[in-house]
Amino acid sequence: MKSFSLHLVSSSNTLKACMLLVALISPDTPITYAQNATKPTHLPGVTVTASPFKDRSELDMAQPVSVLQGDQLRRKREVSLGDTLSNELGVASSAFGPGAGRPIIRALDGPRIQVLENGIGTLDISSLSPDHAVSVETLNASQIEILRGPATLLYGGGATGGVVNVVTDRIPNRLFKTLEGNAEVRGNTATEEKSGSFNINKSFGPMSWSLGGFKRSTEDYSIPGRAIKSNPVPTHHEDEDHEHSSTSENSKNVLRNSATDSQGLSVGGSYIGERGFLGGSISLMENKYGIPTPEMARVDLTQARYNLSGELNNPVIGIEKVKVRTGYNDYKHNEIESTGEVATRFRNHELETRAEFLHSPIAKFNGLFGVQLQDRKFSALGEEAIVPITQSRSTGVFLVEERNWENFRFEWGGRYEHATRNPQHNIDQARAFDLFNGSTSAFWAFTPDYSLGLTAMHGQRAPAIEELYVNGPHHGTATFQNGDNTLHKESNNNFDLSLRKTSGLMRWKVNAFVNRFNRYIFFRNADINNDRIADRVDDEGILDLEGEFLVQNLSQTDATFYGAEAEVIFTLKPDNLDLRLFTDYVRGKLDKDNGNVPRTTPQRFGFELNYKSGPLTTNLTTIHVLCQNKHAELETNTSGYTLLNLEASYLIKQTRSNGFRFFVQGRNLLDEEMRVHTSFLKNFAPLPGRALVAGLRADF
Repeated sequence: MKSFSLHLVSSSNTLKACMLLVALISPDTPITYAQNATKPTHLPGVTVTASPFKDRSELDMAQPVSVLQGDQLRRKREVSLGDTLSNELGVASSAFGPGAGRPIIRALDGPRIQVLENGIGTLDISSLSPDHAVSVETLNASQIEILRGPATLLYGGGATGGVVNVVTDRIPNRLFKTLEGNAEVRGNTATEEKSGSFNINKSFGPMSWSLGGFKRSTEDYSIPGRAIKSNPVPTHHEDEDHEHSSTSENSKNVLRNSATDSQGLSVGGSYIGERGFLGGSISLMENKYGIPTPEMARVDLTQARYNLSGELNNPVIGIEKVKVRTGYNDYKHNEIESTGEVATRFRNHELETRAEFLHSPIAKFNGLFGVQLQDRKFSALGEEAIVPITQSRSTGVFLVEERNWENFRFEWGGRYEHATRNPQHNIDQARAFDLFNGSTSAFWAFTPDYSLGLTAMHGQRAPAIEELYVNGPHHGTATFQNGDNTLHKESNNNFDLSLRKTSGLMRWKVNAFVNRFNRYIFFRNADINNDRIADRVDDEGILDLEGEFLVQNLSQTDATFYGAEAEVIFTLKPDNLDLRLFTDYVRGKLDKDNGNVPRTTPQRFGFELNYKSGPLTTNLTTIHVLCQNKHAELETNTSGYTLLNLEASYLIKQTRSNGFRFFVQGRNLLDEEMRVHTSFLKNFAPLPGRALVAGLRADF
């Protein structure tokens, strides 16, 4: 961890923040605040639905887990899922404009991060390219669960980096005594956002029903200064920035072509019986958004999604519960040029089914076994189609077991998966992969309120279709991408250590991890002449110094990721005032002197102060993002920035569970120019400037 220590002392402010964090975590620190308080303070546990075991909270898991819900989720909502989660521990966003932002966990993104909706994949093509949106809406989410580190046992090779599960409660699993639900409206001055959402649940006899919907529109958002970074070093998008810096595309105080317009509706119903439930849902979504590059392209996305879910208790002797979930979608999106012509038509038809069987205890072991099936047909047609029509299938079987012994809990499991990639019409060779995954973990509550978690996982991932078969110019990222149909499967060995204190006037957690990849797959910027100048080509792939596209070739090499996450919550006055400090750090290095992993997340430090008095709640959040100068070859440094947000909300309670909450937020109050190192568009599209957000939420 020598590099971590050196990085911490890169500035005096960073050192002071780190020293304060360490001092608060130290058990020898004298507690002089709220000494007269006698009421114990506990960190509330929230049930993690992505866990295979019943009623397992994030405080009771060996693997690092975060759950975002309630006022925290409402306060952090953004247009995209990635931006909503971008300030959570270990999480960043691909930030491809407001319309497309996918979560990045511990510097791993794309096909290594599995995004789920109610335990089933989103069934979209957001992992194919950073300009493709995730087809799940956070306005209708009741909670979002983040599993940091591999979760390949339950969710397959697409989860070697982590899992994000968005819980929308579209299929009811219980009866409602009265009408329950919520509604929310909000606006944003920087994006000119106008949005609203609702969720309603009601029961009639043994049947429960749900209805949900949302509508959101934003305009080209305001920014501090110019859109295109001045005087960038010629590389990747940066040299195109230079080319366009004197043109009208380099707008001032506004990011052109960043507007969005989306809407959706869902309906679901279930039969609730004494031994379980069986239900289904249908959801429709439309999303139109701009891609803020000089090409001024737009995306027009539609998705129809159908889900089935059911649980049955004690179906046969030896089986305590059966859980079945199925999702099918009809996904389409058109990429439209600035002239209005459709350049490419994408289609994705995908079916995913998983069944889990929780068995009765065997020799004091509790656990489950299951099967997961996936069938996907992807197509891209048009002048910019660079991935062939491909049929992908996978079949996985898994087993997870746990054993409790005094203050210890041990978990272990394994998974076998067979995956195929089959390009249609004999365009390219078909591939098949046998994937083996295993994990073991220990959770030790070594003294009241303290716990230690240790997890070791081995995961394998089959190359995605874009990694195998992509070939041609990608206008969204201004790259000419060359896939490799001979790629080997990627494997990783991950070790996670978590230490937590969950109650008292001071609660804290520290996570440290090492993730070692064999045959790590990534796009490498091409430099044929070894002159440290990226190769550029025209749209036919012919070398051209003034070409529009940077050449990127699929490569495989070993890589190591390591880092840490920490937070401390100090109760200054129980039920009224608390202070939270947090930081996260990750380093990704390619082996054999190949430098750093591209677009690695920079280190961050955060400060959060929460105050509550009766119906009034306020929150002050400051996050300082350090400069990222440990960049990959032919990348450039990204400057740091400080984000300052402030919120005040007021709750008018009608009954114990019903009420109206008025809220107003000031975002980016320092009006900082914030450019995201993990984004392909960091020199095209800074994040929004100073904004006022106001809204009203009703719970009933």
